[in-house]
Amino acid sequence: MSTQARFPAASRLLHWLMAPMIVAMFFIGVGMAATLSPRYELLVAIHRPLGIAIFVLCVIRLVNRFINPPPALPDTIPSLQQFAAKASYILLYALMFIMPLVGWGMLSAARYPIVLYGPLQLPPILPHDLTLYAWLRELHTYLAYLFFATFLVHFGAALFHGLIRRDGVLESMASWR
Repeated sequence: MSTQARFPAASRLLHWLMAPMIVAMFFIGVGMAATLSPRYELLVAIHRPLGIAIFVLCVIRLVNRFINPPPALPDTIPSLQQFAAKASYILLYALMFIMPLVGWGMLSAARYPIVLYGPLQLPPILPHDLTLYAWLRELHTYLAYLFFATFLVHFGAALFHGLIRRDGVLESMASWR
């Protein structure tokens, strides 16, 4: 194993705080999409504020990334893989940022309240338009599939670096050492 530099503590904390939130959203989304789910209302009540929490943490994470840049990848990683890693990070950040906004816009276009907790609600960000709602709902679904696929690639790459290559890339984000 190489002596790969570690991500700053704030970056690791945000990563490991958001990871289970995002995984939970995948399961909640599948549960919401299931026809006739008896827990639909409960899942929606969790999905909306959790999506906004992910959005807020993503903004914090982006600011943190500019203040605390990530360590460079090892020179032993081929340039095409380094490009793929950087592209996948950009896609993950874009999806963490865009997915909640599309969901918020979708609900706004349908005039559904975006309840965070009790009486606390978000204001609508788009005008009432059922055609726009339908389009954003479909977009939200396709983005969710893309997000899940990108997450699987990210998770697989982390395991590949940690278990096969043993080059320190996984350990650079791991809280343990």
